[in-house]
Amino acid sequence: MVKRICIIGAGPSGLAQLRSFQSAAEQGVEIPEIVCYEKQADWGGLWRYTWRTGVDEHCNPCHGSMYRYLWSNGPKEGLEFADYTFEDHFGKAIASYPPRAVLFDYIEGRVKKAGVRKWIRFNTVVRDVRTVEGGFEVTARDCDSDTETREIFDHVIVASGHFSFPNVPHYPGFETFNGRILHAHDFRDAREFEGKDLLLLGTSYSAEDIGSQCWKYGCKSVTVAHRTAPMGFDWPDNWQEVPKLERVDRKTAYFSDGTSKDVDAIILCTGYRHHFPFLPDDLRLKTTNRLASSDLYKGVVYAGNPDLFYLGMQDQWFTFNMFDAQAWWVRDVILGRIALPDAATMEADWKQRQADEDVLADDYACIAYQGAYTLELIAETDYPTFDVEAANQAFYEWKKHKKKGIMEFRDNGYVSPMTGTKAPPHHTVWKDALDDSLEDYLKT
Repeated sequence: MVKRICIIGAGPSGLAQLRSFQSAAEQGVEIPEIVCYEKQADWGGLWRYTWRTGVDEHCNPCHGSMYRYLWSNGPKEGLEFADYTFEDHFGKAIASYPPRAVLFDYIEGRVKKAGVRKWIRFNTVVRDVRTVEGGFEVTARDCDSDTETREIFDHVIVASGHFSFPNVPHYPGFETFNGRILHAHDFRDAREFEGKDLLLLGTSYSAEDIGSQCWKYGCKSVTVAHRTAPMGFDWPDNWQEVPKLERVDRKTAYFSDGTSKDVDAIILCTGYRHHFPFLPDDLRLKTTNRLASSDLYKGVVYAGNPDLFYLGMQDQWFTFNMFDAQAWWVRDVILGRIALPDAATMEADWKQRQADEDVLADDYACIAYQGAYTLELIAETDYPTFDVEAANQAFYEWKKHKKKGIMEFRDNGYVSPMTGTKAPPHHTVWKDALDDSLEDYLKT
């Protein structure tokens, strides 16, 4: 009997899994029956922009955290598909920091070519997954027809991501703040804050990029409050970093060093939670956002049930090509090409990976660590190998360019690990490139 596989999510990770099976089928391998559930109306996951916030058109929590004018905040040379390069897709070399529409077009181009859309059930929300005799029972609701199905699968692959359920802290005075409070998850358009004084809470990529976008599109000032340490970049004159927020009183924010600032809006760049409301306790991944996730052998096999897999659950330097490496590896477990060890060995694996992570000295060591992990998985499958060290080098240069000029780093170009081509400069420097459309980006 042919196995049945359930994939939850058709974002970059889920699409990588579909592509991996399609690649095997292309080589004449008999593959399982595949059902991919996607709660949005189209594929792309977080890269599919929507104006909606809060809930979607079917009253489900809105998945997307994407906003207009977002440009990649890391070099495309670190995420390029080994089997489908940017030059393959666009027919020419392009600059290193594409906007969202360009990256979405690239992601979509590969899966359109592969013809995997037939396996996806769109507007379908997974409500429950349970272990039963013979595998898993998956309950899903088709939101278009408002009908529910229950089907049995041999394996479940969770590819729903972990940047969709926001971590939302509370501070004294939020209830009576005379302005707008929102999480980065609900941020959609920097132009909304033109001429405004902004307070951002948090010091990770969301704060860095949302603040930069708002600066680019004309906000009056940016104040970033940190709990541990400032980001420390050479910010523009109307940008300041301050210690942690203590409270707000109407429109005045008070900080732990005794200073204060009147602000028009507060944007919570306070991260996301690994949250899987459709999974019971015995199947639900519980981990912090780190390079070596808890309870995942090889970063993908759930130690509590080796027929359950998770993709893309790590903190990420590498993204699309790491998801590919994971997807190809999971595929080969399901196809019987890779044998899993006993439970004790699987537990020892993720614990050792965490111990190795805990002694990493800096971001450069973290990049090398994740690059080595990606290469480890690739070496055990037929995914096309690539020059991971070249990808590492692109990340290293990116870090240095950010330190040199936080508002200019996107004007640099890097060498593709796949083609060896150095990216040309974009036709307009980032701070002046106000049009983020695919058409404008590809102009020469």
